[in-house]
Amino acid sequence: MTGPDEHDDARLGRRYAVPRRVAGPSAEPARRNGHRPAGAAAPRAVEPAGGTGAMSDDEPDPPTDTPQPSASAPAGDPVVARPSASVPAGDPVAPAVTGRPGDVWDRRVAGGLAFLRRRLSGEYEVDEFGFDRELTDAVFHPLLRRLYRDWFRTEVTGVEHVPDDGPALVVGNHSGTVALDALILSTALHDRHPNHRYLRLLGADLVFRMPVVSELARKTGGTVACNPDAERLLSGGELVGVFPEGFKGIGKLYSERYKLQRFGRGGFVSAALRTGTPIVPVAIVGGEEIYPMLADVKPLARLLKLPYFPVTPTFPWLGPLGMVPLPSKWLIEFCPPIPTAHLVDSADDPLVVFNLADQVRETIQQSLHRLLERRPDPFGP
Repeated sequence: MTGPDEHDDARLGRRYAVPRRVAGPSAEPARRNGHRPAGAAAPRAVEPAGGTGAMSDDEPDPPTDTPQPSASAPAGDPVVARPSASVPAGDPVAPAVTGRPGDVWDRRVAGGLAFLRRRLSGEYEVDEFGFDRELTDAVFHPLLRRLYRDWFRTEVTGVEHVPDDGPALVVGNHSGTVALDALILSTALHDRHPNHRYLRLLGADLVFRMPVVSELARKTGGTVACNPDAERLLSGGELVGVFPEGFKGIGKLYSERYKLQRFGRGGFVSAALRTGTPIVPVAIVGGEEIYPMLADVKPLARLLKLPYFPVTPTFPWLGPLGMVPLPSKWLIEFCPPIPTAHLVDSADDPLVVFNLADQVRETIQQSLHRLLERRPDPFGP
């Protein structure tokens, strides 16, 4: 049994006992009359065993900016943050949301497969001359773009002289042993023109007698250099490119570089006069150095039925490697257009045709001299 003194000591001990300190966050402030004091944290829902979803006052609310897993998300799946209402439209939220580096290649592969499907099924369009815009944009222009921009480092000036719409006859000098200047001119004009206009080239009969070359020329918009085809293209509002020197221009020796040859009978002038189309002269510097022609083996050319057989520093000595063009610096300048609308009635006058052709030739020759002064070193930067 316990004596009176022991009972008194026990009661005194319970009355003056020091409360124990509990580790962890401080206890919630005391409540009075069932109200929570100002600044107290709101209660957080705690789902007890059984999933009743009842609210409990034991824990504070979760922060609103923390992403919460959806009720339908499987256990263990990562929760992807979603943009909140405070994020402006168009701003990236996270790299995982905006896209991955592989998406670019996925789109390219999908586009390439779609292109092949259209080509194999025949779901593409060509005009009456055989021009295939889709194939030109997807295959030919990308290849030529690498050549004129990176290999030849081409500078183009005077594009503002080419009309934004409507027909025009673009007349240029021809050079280079292989007619790369025509292809480079058409691609550079398409890329640099604000309306990305296509240049419909007129080619010699020999080009369209060669099996593979003829098909490629047609697909890229070329046609035979004759007045009926030129007038049809001009009447349809197209840009038409012509090189009046022909094989005399690309087949001349390196010692005669940048000296314009005769412009034929001026057939291109007659086509421009009949349609009232302005003539835009263009000077091209750089083509003479890609395959410097040192000699022309005429007997071999006659045997192969070619206009000339070139001998260059690399061809035929290096075989196929001799066909790689030298990286000369190119300059292309479009000159102010020469109007012809006031001379429509003089399309059959030989004197008017000759004078206009001579004016175009002199304009190109003077532009060549000016560009050569700007580019003293053919292989400089």
